Amino acid sequence: MTGAVFPVGTGAPSPGGASPYGTAPVPPDRTGSGPSYRVWALSGLPEVTAGDDLAGMIAAAAPDLADGDVLLVTSKIVSKAEGRRVAAADREAAIDAETVRVVARRGTLRIVENRQGLVMAAAGVDASNTPSGTVLLLPEDPDASARRIRAGLRDALGVDVGVVVTDTFGRPWRDGLTDVAIGAAGVRVLDDLRGGTDAHGNPLGATVVATADELAAAGDLVKGKAAGLPVAVLRGLPHVVGGDGEPGARALVRGAADDMFRLGTSEAVREAVTLRRTVRKFTAEPVDPGAVRRAVAAAVTAPAPHHTTPWRFVLLESAESRTRLLDAMREAWIADLRRDGKSEESIAKRVRRGDVLRDAPHLAVPCLVMDGSHHYGDPRRDTAEREMFLVAAGAGVQNFLVALAGERLGSAWVSSTMFCRDVVREVLGLPDDWDPLGAVAIGHPAAPPGERPARDASDFVEVR
Repeated sequence: MTGAVFPVGTGAPSPGGASPYGTAPVPPDRTGSGPSYRVWALSGLPEVTAGDDLAGMIAAAAPDLADGDVLLVTSKIVSKAEGRRVAAADREAAIDAETVRVVARRGTLRIVENRQGLVMAAAGVDASNTPSGTVLLLPEDPDASARRIRAGLRDALGVDVGVVVTDTFGRPWRDGLTDVAIGAAGVRVLDDLRGGTDAHGNPLGATVVATADELAAAGDLVKGKAAGLPVAVLRGLPHVVGGDGEPGARALVRGAADDMFRLGTSEAVREAVTLRRTVRKFTAEPVDPGAVRRAVAAAVTAPAPHHTTPWRFVLLESAESRTRLLDAMREAWIADLRRDGKSEESIAKRVRRGDVLRDAPHLAVPCLVMDGSHHYGDPRRDTAEREMFLVAAGAGVQNFLVALAGERLGSAWVSSTMFCRDVVREVLGLPDDWDPLGAVAIGHPAAPPGERPARDASDFVEVR
């Protein structure tokens, strides 16, 4: 066998008695001390290109494969052999094309369900180990890919081996990455221990071992991420190798009916509401415009009267536009304060309070429009009509603020534009019927928020 031998458990030492992770000696074999297996990376494989016979290449590099061995094959070379390298100047667009459902999003990171039914980061679209301007997509059917490799090795070498196609995943609530099985053939991917008992005679009611994932992780220990060794061989566990009728790695994907985490929407919303805090100081880190637009998309789902859309959001993404607006607003504010008879010292102090808008790297001005409103000719009813639209606009702004918190962006909704609406409309070139409803400073908080004072909801409830 070629490549680095990696003994696990109580197996024999690797050649020369050296650990593959350094010069420390491998513990000697302790005969009879328990089960063991060996796993090693396969060397001698050339660069894989579209149309290559992957099974033939593996057979040439490992002619001494034996019945019961398990081949652990990195999905990248399967994708290359199957022509899954595509030109993509924009990786995000490639991710969009491979995405069936967005499960979670934070900034530019997306956890999605992809076309293969896998829930993973970026739909498995990979821009590493491929020429600039291209990306690798996952195999269209990783189980079918594994079956082809298994059949090819049987034809070439006459051996009955298991094949696992692997890819790297992060996991909920755990730091770090590990390889898991995304395709399998001839491998018992799940070991269902339910109905048995443990060493103390206790019944096992929920234990189903993800054997294929454990095999994938074992292989990753010797393949490595940058060593150019995309295939590993595991020997010593023939019981995990089954027949052609084994279900494949698709059996590892939890069905929607059993997926508790699809039900986490309300928890996610509550978390975002809790995270929504007024931020008064921001870092200089730029704000992703896409995150702000996603927050606008959430804002315009708010309820509104008469099936109208009373929200407009003016996004000031350049420093020049923000400075121009804030300078004009400051002059108007100072003029108002002087008319109120405030001292210059008092005016300067008040103006400094508005610096939160100047410090923010992004600014949004939400506006109310009354398109679709009814005019009754009755002051009481006309006032109520405007109030309905105003409440709807406020609901949109709240959605906006909560969505920003979900993007891990801080915000501060400041009322200043409401005191100089004409100035804002003139500087921003807005229509006369756009009614600015304050300004929202947006950025990355410079410090964690302080503790929120506890509030008892019953203090705000009256029951009749």
